[in-house]
Amino acid sequence: MIRTTPFHDGLTALNDQLLYTHWSGYLSALRYSNAPKHEYFAVRNGVGIFDTSPLFKYRITGPDTEAFLSRMVVRDLSGIRPGRAAYTLWCDDRGFVMEDGVLFRQSEREWLLTSARPSMGWFADHRHGQRVEIEDVSDDYAMLQVQGPRSRATLAGLTPEVEDLPYFGVAESKIGTVPVSVSRTGYTGDLGFEVMVPADDAPAVLEAILEAGTPHGLRPFGEEALNMLRIEAGLPLVDIEFHDSRTAWTDSDRVTPKELGQGWMLKGVRDGSRRFIGSEAIRRELEDGTSRWATTGIVVDWADWDRLYRDAGELPTKDEQPVGWEQWLRLEDDEQIGYVTSFFYSPVLQRHIGIARVRPDLAAPGNQGGTALRMETTLHHTTHMLAVSTSPLPFYNPARKTARAGLGS
Repeated sequence: MIRTTPFHDGLTALNDQLLYTHWSGYLSALRYSNAPKHEYFAVRNGVGIFDTSPLFKYRITGPDTEAFLSRMVVRDLSGIRPGRAAYTLWCDDRGFVMEDGVLFRQSEREWLLTSARPSMGWFADHRHGQRVEIEDVSDDYAMLQVQGPRSRATLAGLTPEVEDLPYFGVAESKIGTVPVSVSRTGYTGDLGFEVMVPADDAPAVLEAILEAGTPHGLRPFGEEALNMLRIEAGLPLVDIEFHDSRTAWTDSDRVTPKELGQGWMLKGVRDGSRRFIGSEAIRRELEDGTSRWATTGIVVDWADWDRLYRDAGELPTKDEQPVGWEQWLRLEDDEQIGYVTSFFYSPVLQRHIGIARVRPDLAAPGNQGGTALRMETTLHHTTHMLAVSTSPLPFYNPARKTARAGLGS
């Protein structure tokens, strides 16, 4: 049976499309208006809200919790103190990514993990006698992203803790009389926060946030706008940039943290000073240089794009909806050297951009070394090649995302 989130009724009143997809058994809005680009610009220029309640949520407690989690996830957790959060991956014993999520450290012995796919059984099966308890609290809490340059101003009158909350900081607060947890996290690559609230109190909290956001142009946004935002931010999406290694049929659908562009998490792996599930396989990958791919951004040569369409008697398209399929990357001699996982026309950058996987020796920004890359596309039922260049990720990274209050916000 399809379920609805605790915010559903309040947000449906603002949805004139009633177009939904399914996320972990819940209805999730694709868009709220006939133009998801308007929702996108609400986040980039003002403030938008997105219902992340379908995320799985696991409370992990006990005296051995930090040691347990440090053995389970890729990220080094030694510097994550209470009141902080961390984005991380976890892998199988071959070093292939299973899932990603955010860990919120709420006290010395209590953490909360959120993930887009169920992971309770995997974590529970690896306790091995450690003094750790894992509780699935997914249905107990609703979560709402409040994102954009006006997100802090929207929330400050409701929960003043956001004024001084650092990037990936977490604070316990109240909205009205309702206890909430507020974190400076999100999935848009912009200044933003996430509010976690007891499920029964979600309608009252939503009403308060909607009222507080009205002077700032607040509007809800759906999955179509979120996908645009996260590509600009260079953020991977499960089943697009990576697949859970447990359910992938072959290694061609599996990826390591380094191949996914998350090699920054691997400090201490090469020298063996940090061990977790999959770390030995990852150490060999790093030492032997066996990574099959490197993740990079790609930018299409706008003049080449325009030429292709004008030569075909068409106006050059500028479609902000990400395409739903991979596109091949080739050299001039037609050798395939990678593929594009996500691709669209960025409204704020006004360029066609994408997240791609390429042969590691070709991933240097701007195709340094003179190697010309081409992306395969189709027009009028025929295949064409377009000039592209590699680009660092993220594409969009405003200072306000990480700045203290009053600096870049």
